[in-house]
Amino acid sequence: MKISNETKVGILTILALVILILGFNFLKGKDLFSKSKKLYAVFENTGALTVSNEVKLKGLTIGNVSSLEEVDKNVSGIRVTINLTKDVNIPSNSVAYISAPLAGLGSSVLLVEPGNSTTYLEDGGILQTRVDEGLFGGLSSEVSPTLAKIRNSLDSLNVVFSNVNKVFDERTKGNMKESIANLSVATAYLNRLLDPVNSDLAQTLDNASSITENFKNNNDSISRIIANTQQFTSQLAGLNLKQTMDTLQSTINQLKYTIGKISSTDGSLGALIHDRQLYNKLNDVMLSAEILLDDLRTHPKRYVNLSIFGKKDKGGALNSPLKKDTVPQ
Repeated sequence: MKISNETKVGILTILALVILILGFNFLKGKDLFSKSKKLYAVFENTGALTVSNEVKLKGLTIGNVSSLEEVDKNVSGIRVTINLTKDVNIPSNSVAYISAPLAGLGSSVLLVEPGNSTTYLEDGGILQTRVDEGLFGGLSSEVSPTLAKIRNSLDSLNVVFSNVNKVFDERTKGNMKESIANLSVATAYLNRLLDPVNSDLAQTLDNASSITENFKNNNDSISRIIANTQQFTSQLAGLNLKQTMDTLQSTINQLKYTIGKISSTDGSLGALIHDRQLYNKLNDVMLSAEILLDDLRTHPKRYVNLSIFGKKDKGGALNSPLKKDTVPQ
């Protein structure tokens, strides 16, 4: 069977188209001869991300973006289909974000930040997403509050300067001039006070210098006084004050005991002090003894009846002691 030239051309054309499609898909990262796992991620804005952009996990390329499709007619989100070219385990709580090229150089990359879950995404699983602002986005978010604060500070300064201009009216300026004049007078007085020749301060310093000079000249005398003071304190420290205090305390205790005995009614002296009746009786005894002695001295014949004394004394007995200026001989 002879094949016509037209058939050969058609077969070659079909083979060329198949090779072209396979090569194009191979360049896009698709392997048509093996079934790969697909994952999905939904973003509000994909930015510069396009089909065939790489998908990386920890810097390793694990696949590529196979398609970008709108979620609904309002384009509330864009669903990104990820074609995995490597058989790797991706935790179910992993997060995907788009890394924009720096300064527009290069292409965007879909990065997967692995989570810590022990379960892994299966074919058709959906990745969580977040927005990555990039280097300049983060810098802008940091700088914007600072610029706002600077603007507020400038506005506050404008308000302050306007208030200062209002405060410095003619009356205030006059008061400031008067204050400056008073300050000049005060500085002049201070200069006179600090005059090293005629000021009171200079004389006071001279007197202080004289006093210190006297201290210097009498340094030996001061040293001797200090030495004598040290010697006196040493002698005072060497005294047996404890024994003296103990002896004094013992004497005080004995004195208290004696006074207690005297004050007590148990002893004779205490009874004599506290018993008024005993005192009166002793007083009567002493009075009777004095009357008896006076009577014996006045009428001796009444008590001793001897002829040598003559007749018996017939006088009456004494009822009270005789008045005496001196002690009878």
